[in-house]
Amino acid sequence: MSANENEKERGPDEIQVEPSTTVEEPKRKREYKDFGHEKEEATHAKVDMATIELTAEDLYDKEKVDLETIVIDDVFKLLQCTEEGLPSAEADRRLELFGPNKLESEEQNALLQFLSFMWNPLSWVMEAAALVAIALSNGQGMPPDWPDFVGIVLLLFVNSAIGFYEERNAGNAVKALMESLAPKAKVRRDGSWKEIESSILVPGDMVAFKIGDIVPADCRLTEAINVSIDQAALTGESLPITKKAGDQCFSGSTCKQGEAEGVVISTGANTFFGRAASLVGQDDDTTGHLQKILAQIGTFCLVTIGTFVLAEIFCLYAGFRYQYRRGLDNILVLLIGGIPIAMPTVLSVTLAVGAQQLAKYKAIVTRITAIEELAGVTILCSDKTGTLTTNKLTIDRNTVKCYGPFSAEDVILLAAYASRTENQDAIDLATVTALGDPARARAGITLLDFKPFNPVDKRTEITYREESSGKLKRVTKGMTGIIIELCTRNKTDELENRLEADVEEYASRGLRALAVAFEEVDGNDFEAEGNGFELIGLLSIFDPPRDDTKQTIDDAQALGVKVKMVTGDQLAIAKETGRRLGMGDHMYPAKVLKDGPAPGSKHVNLDHMIMDADGFAGVFPEHKYEIVKRLQGLGHLCAMTGDGANDAPALSRANVGIAVEGATDAARGAADIVLTEPGLSTIVHAIRQSRIIFQRMRNYSIYACAVTIRIVVCFAILAFAYKLDFPPFMILVVALLNDGTIMTLSVDRVLPSNTPDSWDLAEIFAYAIAYGLYLSASTIALVCAILETTFFQDKFGVRLSGDVARPNDPQLHMIIYLQVAIISQALIFVTRAHGFFFMERPSAALFIAFCLAQLISSIIAAYGDWGFSKVEGISGGWIGIVWVWNIVWFLPLDFVKFAMKATVIKYLRKRHERQLARDVAGGVPLTRTQSRAASINESLYSNRVSFLKRAARKVGFGRVSVHVKPEELQRFSSIQAQKVGQTLARNPSRT
Repeated sequence: MSANENEKERGPDEIQVEPSTTVEEPKRKREYKDFGHEKEEATHAKVDMATIELTAEDLYDKEKVDLETIVIDDVFKLLQCTEEGLPSAEADRRLELFGPNKLESEEQNALLQFLSFMWNPLSWVMEAAALVAIALSNGQGMPPDWPDFVGIVLLLFVNSAIGFYEERNAGNAVKALMESLAPKAKVRRDGSWKEIESSILVPGDMVAFKIGDIVPADCRLTEAINVSIDQAALTGESLPITKKAGDQCFSGSTCKQGEAEGVVISTGANTFFGRAASLVGQDDDTTGHLQKILAQIGTFCLVTIGTFVLAEIFCLYAGFRYQYRRGLDNILVLLIGGIPIAMPTVLSVTLAVGAQQLAKYKAIVTRITAIEELAGVTILCSDKTGTLTTNKLTIDRNTVKCYGPFSAEDVILLAAYASRTENQDAIDLATVTALGDPARARAGITLLDFKPFNPVDKRTEITYREESSGKLKRVTKGMTGIIIELCTRNKTDELENRLEADVEEYASRGLRALAVAFEEVDGNDFEAEGNGFELIGLLSIFDPPRDDTKQTIDDAQALGVKVKMVTGDQLAIAKETGRRLGMGDHMYPAKVLKDGPAPGSKHVNLDHMIMDADGFAGVFPEHKYEIVKRLQGLGHLCAMTGDGANDAPALSRANVGIAVEGATDAARGAADIVLTEPGLSTIVHAIRQSRIIFQRMRNYSIYACAVTIRIVVCFAILAFAYKLDFPPFMILVVALLNDGTIMTLSVDRVLPSNTPDSWDLAEIFAYAIAYGLYLSASTIALVCAILETTFFQDKFGVRLSGDVARPNDPQLHMIIYLQVAIISQALIFVTRAHGFFFMERPSAALFIAFCLAQLISSIIAAYGDWGFSKVEGISGGWIGIVWVWNIVWFLPLDFVKFAMKATVIKYLRKRHERQLARDVAGGVPLTRTQSRAASINESLYSNRVSFLKRAARKVGFGRVSVHVKPEELQRFSSIQAQKVGQTLARNPSRT
């Protein structure tokens, strides 16, 4: 009896029981719930396929071609090919026509890539300063300011070279990762089978694959022998799909059973992976979260500098009647000293070092600024199949149901007998693996006959001789509805009711049922009928969570990161997985994303429902993308993990996309972090590491903004008060030494926070203003003490170059240089510590770099008789005075920090909390960040270490949404075939 006949059902209303009659009505045929998909019968096209000229409208006109059910013969006509394959000449022609069977990445010009690091507003100011030094300063009989020009250009090139080096390294690492999943393919060319590079497959090629092979291109099957295809990477379903002749298979899916031949209908960017890639990189023209922060910090510095430059122009030229060249030098001091030119490079190096540290945990970072965004991630959206779970079917030993005298162990053992031990499908492998020792599946028995699973019988069967007793026995396992019909020995209404209840329980928990039956065979003829099958047990099959997944989720939640499951699998399976992982089972089907919350539900709107849910099931690529987009719109930084092509759009949209081990090319290309070993524990390491890196970047940002304030305010006031003309070249020296020291912040010793980090720029600017004004006061006070008093001369016997202290004395310039260089760098020890600076030990690299820089500064101060820069070396007495002066002023800096925390910072945080409370109460979404979208100003700070080209954005058939229901996959394959047919019709063969 066929499976279709077995599954006919009469409804309960159709069955009438009349006690008065002896005629027994036939019993209701039971239907046991299982997972599967209905398929339509194929039909022919309703027009002449040889003459049709398809347009975009024709593709969807079912009066011409029913795209969902086009038969394989019409595919051959459209593709102008036969089962004998293509001639080599025609294949070469089509390769030129359709391109290689891979996703191409655009190569970047190395020179333009290097110069791009000089293209942002911070660099523009430095470049403008260089032009001022070489062009505008050439006047009044004075030559161009070559020393300043060379110093500025050197500073720009050093910073660009570091960033360029890091980017090239990152690009090479990702290029190595993007190797094809199926580098070889078996193809029929010129009438014979051969093995070629899969990248040169073309539509119309005949390909063959078998168990264990990866499908090299999208194809329609012409022959299929017991074929089972794992499409988890496409649909998120954990169970393999049975395929027959005429069905479609997609590039990147894996053959789990059988062998097949098929005709290639689409390659490269036009495959299903290519269509998934049409959503990938929709935000490629925008910038990252870190670039927004750089834009705001850069704007703060530029506004500060611009304000004081304008003040100097009015004061020095209009007020003091400065000559043209003298005023330019003062302006150059503000431009060179105030711009944190090294900021993009320092942050890039800090992130690059973090990426190297993550590599030790087997994680490759493909977008380096994603590390910074990971520190602020508040929600982790995770795919289930292959990410939270192993993507390997397993027998759940704790839920085995027994119906006879056999124990659960006996049921598993007998089921293993009825399984293949070689060339296994997924279910046979799971059953044999459940024994612990696969050898037990054939121990103590002699195999006489074995019937493998086939789509008609839907069961396996073994006949064997038990060596201990010599008896012949038979075991079968398979679909519940099929097995129960065979069980003539113990089939009763009571048993069927119990079995039906057990199957329903399994289905409600997302577990697939596998029935096992047993019978004995009299005599020695293994082909003889047995004494009747007896139902002995029911096994549940599921895709188990990875060993470390629960601990990873617990650790992530302890770090303040909420985990949501977003899967293409069934709702029941998602809920069961959520319960096992402790994530909760408050999950919804994908249709709520379209319909919204039900009337009268506790959810105000769809956004509220998404925030409240533990996960969503049955989602398609656009659903995952929409979920991530909405969470970002609510102000959350969102991370997404996944492994399949259906995850690629959401991986690209998320602030941090994470491709797990074994991920497809589409997923790896869209991800920012690629894991190269199983499990998610690396994500927790990455979160902790990213928060360490975030603290380093925050410390540097406070420092850089404070230095901008201290340089601009200090030298502007000195110019206004004393008409002091400080040499720009010495500011360049200070900047170079500062950059060298600050680079070591990338390995500084800091502690990560226990909650997601965020850039509170108001706090950063408040600290920077306080520190900058305090340091400015230290310099101004020293200059006043030297110019307005004779204290140092009287007490320590030191002298300047002139008899009377003058504001523009070359030795006074050197004293100011040394004082600014020492205390400015020492500030980093205050900004990096939460308490007193001496309570948090810095890294050895930072401390040594600081000491070395101060030694160099002191040597320059002692021996730097550079006439071109208007400075002269000073005595050891002055050097000692500057050091003591700086120590005296440095020690209270911690108290400045504590005072800020107790007043301004406390006020800012309370104001932020009040605003947040008002927003939540009023239903106003948070706006901390929305995605990688940015203004033109922010995009100018784009760090090109971050972005590598994803897949081609415009591929396939315009902007058609990707759906991955089986019927939609079939529809898509038909569209592919006809698209190729159109191209071939426009480009006929010349032979």
